[in-house]
Amino acid sequence: MNRTVQALLPATEIDMGGFPVKQALPTMRFDQVDPFLLLHHGHAKYSGRRPAKQQGIGPHPHRGFSPVTFVVEGAVHHRDSRGNSQVAVAGEVQWMHAGAGIIHSERPSDALAEHSGKQEIIQLWINSPAAKKMVQPAYYHLSDAFMPKTKSTDGLVTTKLVAGKYGNNEGGIPVLSEMIVLWSEGESGGKEVYKIPKEQNAMLYLIKGAISLKGYGLVEGESLVIFKNDGEEIEVSIKEENTQFLVLSGAPLNEKIAKNGPFVMNTETQILEAMRDYQMGKMGVLIEDELD
Repeated sequence: MNRTVQALLPATEIDMGGFPVKQALPTMRFDQVDPFLLLHHGHAKYSGRRPAKQQGIGPHPHRGFSPVTFVVEGAVHHRDSRGNSQVAVAGEVQWMHAGAGIIHSERPSDALAEHSGKQEIIQLWINSPAAKKMVQPAYYHLSDAFMPKTKSTDGLVTTKLVAGKYGNNEGGIPVLSEMIVLWSEGESGGKEVYKIPKEQNAMLYLIKGAISLKGYGLVEGESLVIFKNDGEEIEVSIKEENTQFLVLSGAPLNEKIAKNGPFVMNTETQILEAMRDYQMGKMGVLIEDELD
């Protein structure tokens, strides 16, 4: 049975500390789609007049969830307090289990800044189960070649498996709860049917282009579709060339959430502990110059 659309949410522009992004989740209607907490769509243009390390997003902490970055255009240079320093380019994914606490920065690459290049990213925050919020932090980079790919029957839609088990494939990320994360690109006229377990919450974010959903109709770019848990299929028809979208599903954690900025825990006491631990340096130190 095909899933019914519960809501269509356009991404709306917000200010993230001087960095404008479009936010599709959370909204006034949906605080989360458990276990997915946040979805941001960012566009940036960098300047060749300043070093890359003076642009983008500087060092900041996280605890208790996984921030995931999909690089749609340009490049992102990730550095963190665990000693990781790595550039992801268009079509690649950076996935970080923040766990007990990590500090990272998200800059343009040197080459992108030097050429005054453009960057487009999607950032997704995925909640961690209470029992795994304080695991050791870990960072993963998924190159395009490392993600299993499938093609639609008509050959017009290509889907990359980022995380979870889908069909006969398994993604390269050791996930902390049951989920499926897919990144698809299609040409006009293409059609694909995604099979999602009914017990998992599901949503689709249309990065660019246009699609038609069976039983619903047209969806245009920069929109988040949230589905009801009433079926196991999502049928997508591509209406424009170079359409890109994410299909996201996950088993709900059904746990209490306490949030404050970069920390997502289960109680207010744990949030205060996270703030204290960060201030005391227990999440490490990130000196970006040392990672070059």
